[in-house]
Amino acid sequence: MNEHAWQVLYRKGSLLQKIWAVFRGFVARMWVVLFVAPRCRFVFVHREATPLGPPIFEWILARVLGKKLIYDFDDAIWIPAISAHNKIASLFKCFWKTKYICRWATTVVAGNAYLAGFAQKYNEQVVQLPTCVDTVSRFNQLQPQDAPIPIIGWTGSHSTLQYLNRLLPVFQQLEKQFEFELLVICDRPPSFGLNRLRYLPWREVTEICDLLQVNIGVMPLDADAWSEGKCGFKIIQYLSLGISAVASPVGVNKQIINHGVSGYLCHGEQEWFDALAILLQDANLRRQLGAAGRRKIQAEYSIQAHTATFLSLLAAHQPTAAHRES
Repeated sequence: MNEHAWQVLYRKGSLLQKIWAVFRGFVARMWVVLFVAPRCRFVFVHREATPLGPPIFEWILARVLGKKLIYDFDDAIWIPAISAHNKIASLFKCFWKTKYICRWATTVVAGNAYLAGFAQKYNEQVVQLPTCVDTVSRFNQLQPQDAPIPIIGWTGSHSTLQYLNRLLPVFQQLEKQFEFELLVICDRPPSFGLNRLRYLPWREVTEICDLLQVNIGVMPLDADAWSEGKCGFKIIQYLSLGISAVASPVGVNKQIINHGVSGYLCHGEQEWFDALAILLQDANLRRQLGAAGRRKIQAEYSIQAHTATFLSLLAAHQPTAAHRES
């Protein structure tokens, strides 16, 4: 489905629009599967061929057309996650299909060890490849950290705003002692207010400029199975731009952030308060942590660092010379 269809699907109400958007998406996908995929040497599927319904398209590709299937996923999408605004659609999401796509795939690409562990139950050919950013052409600037009023920032989709809400008591306590602004970059504004709260609608064309306004990036999470499957993209974005980060010590967050070196990992409200208070008062520390974080991203979470692995993955699915001659 296109971007507009996704917005309709997760909007409250609009049932007829949702049905039409899903129908158009299915028709478009069927066209690709029946008339485009047969001409391809292999097919790369990210997460799922369609967000609703059983894995029909993946089955056709792998079992009927006999195509080599590279299956990539970066969330624990086999765990039911139901949107409050779209409970009816959630009934058709078929969370169980992930294991079948893993079985049918020639190779599975998993974003972290937790996801790889799930995939290995159904397929021996599993490659672990972290979420990466382009630190040369896109995430190639550094936050100067010289703002007169520090900005704490958070970016994400509306489905993850619930995690930001957990920090409201911390923000309320902080604003009693420090002057700062909370910047929320999302497809939907937050439901709470603060003395200084600014909302920016997420847009791809302004994403980097918007993030560069942030002095301290936050990524709160719950300690549960769904969060274990996350690949730390928020932290990767922050650190790639030299933005110091504070996050919950869940899943890959513990691997991306070196506590006290490139950011802070915080368990409870008091630890969150202490870490943010220190960073709000010390621009040099923010700059130091951000620089260390960027070096980490360049070395381990950049496209440049993993290009060879990705290209070798694609090369392994190319037909051999003997196969081409036949």
